[in-house]
Amino acid sequence: MARSARACWLRSPGHAEIRPAELPPVGPADVLVRTLWSAVSRGTERVVAAGRVPPRQYAIMRAPFQEGDFPGPVKYGYLNVGVVEAGPGELVGRTVFCLFPHQTRYVVPAAAVVVVPDDVPASRAVLAGTMETAVNALWDAAPLVGDRIAVVGAGMVGCCCAALAARLPGVDVQLVDTDPDRAAVAERLGTRFALPADAEGDLDLVVHTSATADGLARCLELAAPEATVLELSWYGDRSVAVPLGEAFHARRLVVRSSQVGTIAPARRGRRTFADRLGLALRLLADPALDVLVADERPFDELPELLGRLARDEVPGLCHRIRYDEED
Repeated sequence: MARSARACWLRSPGHAEIRPAELPPVGPADVLVRTLWSAVSRGTERVVAAGRVPPRQYAIMRAPFQEGDFPGPVKYGYLNVGVVEAGPGELVGRTVFCLFPHQTRYVVPAAAVVVVPDDVPASRAVLAGTMETAVNALWDAAPLVGDRIAVVGAGMVGCCCAALAARLPGVDVQLVDTDPDRAAVAERLGTRFALPADAEGDLDLVVHTSATADGLARCLELAAPEATVLELSWYGDRSVAVPLGEAFHARRLVVRSSQVGTIAPARRGRRTFADRLGLALRLLADPALDVLVADERPFDELPELLGRLARDEVPGLCHRIRYDEED
């Protein structure tokens, strides 16, 4: 049984490296997982890689199996799909998702993994964490049949929110982004696309995921009287100007946050974190979601990717990491 592994660490902001990792013994309630795929959560991991996590948020922003501390050295990440090599008999050989960093093998409690449904490819299951964020957001927003909705910011989270909202009966969804190339993504996900200046207003719900002040300002302009702007963006250590003048008060707009670290109040008494993650995995059966994967590269190239991500040199949506058998 393998007792060692390799893990990607952020040595300091903008500089990552692969280090050896010693695995603990596999206890009776544990599983040993060999990683097949992981993914870079572009929004959050860019902030982490650039060393922009605010000190007052260090504890809140810790990943479940993080090692080290911000701004570094730190082993960070939470989109990991692998196969169970040892553990309870009903899990051995199963493909599972875990909120574990980028590492070739790892040992965690069996309760920390969720089995990937048979109709969801392992390569797509790395989107589970992002889809879980979108599920929580829609629990918070509670859109209704026939609503007019815009999602401003066509990143991973925004696209997942738009894709889920578009499945509701009678709902009209616009995916709004400054990049006209995202029109093809919107079409694949079953939504309309608009550049910010062309987006239609008087909307029942506006979801903001662009992490820009301009995007938030446009959301307020698009919202109908007494509508809600749901803020999903995470700005790290940046301050953001919110235009609360003009018609904000007269139109009685609501700006509220949603964050995946807690379960939305509307479901908190009836759903666990495992329930929510299991639902997110089931929703990934839709092959249209493969459009969210921007590129794929081997594990050994991950340090270079994180460095470029910290410098904001990498375009695209999800960056998927491939682990070979010999890893």
